[in-house]
Amino acid sequence: MIKDICNALLESDVNIKLVAKLRDNIKAKVKTQINDEESSTNKRKKLQKIVFDELCSLVDSHEEPPKPKKLSQQQQKSKTLRGKKATKVTGESHVIMFVGLQGAGKTTSCTKLAVYYKKRGYKVGLVCADTFRAGAFDQLKQNAIKSSIPYYGSYIETDPVKVAYEGVVKFKQEKFDIIIVDTSGRHKQEQSLFNEMIQISEMIVPTQTIMVMDGSIGQAAESQAKAFKESSQFGSIILTKMDGHARGGGAISAVATTKTPIVFIGTGEHATDLEIFKPTSFISKLLGIGDIQSLIEHVQSLNLQDDESHKKTIENFKEGKFTLRDFQTQMNNFMKMGPLTNIASMIPGMSNIMSQVGEEETSSKIKNMIYIMDSMTTKELDSDGRIFTQQPERIIRVARGAGCSAVEVEMVLQQQRMMSAMAVNAKNMGGPQSAPGAPGAPGAGGNNMARMMQQAQQNPGFMQQAMSMFGGAGGAGGAGGAGGMPDMSSMMNNPNMIQQAQQMMRQNPGMMQQAQQMMQNPGMMQKMMSQFGGMGGGMGN
Repeated sequence: MIKDICNALLESDVNIKLVAKLRDNIKAKVKTQINDEESSTNKRKKLQKIVFDELCSLVDSHEEPPKPKKLSQQQQKSKTLRGKKATKVTGESHVIMFVGLQGAGKTTSCTKLAVYYKKRGYKVGLVCADTFRAGAFDQLKQNAIKSSIPYYGSYIETDPVKVAYEGVVKFKQEKFDIIIVDTSGRHKQEQSLFNEMIQISEMIVPTQTIMVMDGSIGQAAESQAKAFKESSQFGSIILTKMDGHARGGGAISAVATTKTPIVFIGTGEHATDLEIFKPTSFISKLLGIGDIQSLIEHVQSLNLQDDESHKKTIENFKEGKFTLRDFQTQMNNFMKMGPLTNIASMIPGMSNIMSQVGEEETSSKIKNMIYIMDSMTTKELDSDGRIFTQQPERIIRVARGAGCSAVEVEMVLQQQRMMSAMAVNAKNMGGPQSAPGAPGAPGAGGNNMARMMQQAQQNPGFMQQAMSMFGGAGGAGGAGGAGGMPDMSSMMNNPNMIQQAQQMMRQNPGMMQQAQQMMQNPGMMQKMMSQFGGMGGGMGN
């Protein structure tokens, strides 16, 4: 097992010396913590924990990066002016300088970090000190305007040191809490650019220097990080491009070599695609065992409970109703969660399955469903779908408006009817509290959760079946399924899936371990599903 793990780490671009050190540490702990008399199951569990802890210690530098403070919360001095007591803030703005290789994603990461702090109530400004790359200021300007963030730069001035200094001074005078400075991309072999970076640092005196590192850079990460550390003394790392197939093994080498913490991970192109780095979550995804807790936190960060349309959907479901507008709300909420590959990486055993199904196909089908519902009138959306049965010509009109076939419209209506039936059943089984995600609801309560996990042990292949259904089943003459969330209850009782399930569990023991943890803590899944507000049930097949 240790040999397989070492090979996997080497394939993920972790430095060979680091892997050798890891192997020696694991062997030393195995000798002291595992007895020969123990059962093979206990030995395997202990070995997995030892490996997991060792990997976490590699990416966890145990160093805390400086945390910015709002000027209003910093030290204040009071003095009397003309008989009146006045308060003066004596604190300094938090200046963050970004450094890194060309094409690593510095400019995009600057905007992401600015948006991250802006959402938390900070007054943030962006400074473009990249006068080397053509279009750098235009890119930062466009991103800043889109995110409503103040920015500073120059089309005329070619001295990056002067631009950086003027921008920082301007925002300091305007009492900005955080000032983020974007610099030119540079390579360790370009000494002149490295000297320029040092000059900028000496002029603006940053509170924090962040290195932006491409997650797919591979073995070069260690040497580049070491060169930047010697020149800029960066205090933290942002890992980018982790939404693709990048494993980030090079980043592990960089962190271990420079003893520098990773603070954020870039997981997409959008301004909100920035995650706080957590060693345990990162290693869980690296090993493919999922990270349910991160999924829960991600859903909570969407603040769906504050959305009026979402609240209305929950109320309707409790009353045993589920309109087309409710269905539209659910689909829109699902798309807000970001790239499906990110969500799949948080669910045990789903990462490999998602790569087989294909994100583009799945996302396209969900978007088509939304387009179809966007083409409906207010009266149609607020109905339970029977209006289309009574007046079939409405289906033709909606199909023309959405640019799709009448069959695809009918598929959406069919899925809505299934959810509507599920809402009625939930109400009949226990009143308002039986809505999916509510305490005591089917699939949410402790007993039901444990029972579901026991069934999953016999039938874990439901994940694979779920994704195939999500992608839509092909049919003759364009009658392919429109996709959607699977009907879990029917999947659990599908005899064809039991054989797939047993095979998957044998191939992926980590998936079963995660399932057992969820069984012991049923509130975890309940909490996650309550955020979806009913998406835990069947939404088509």
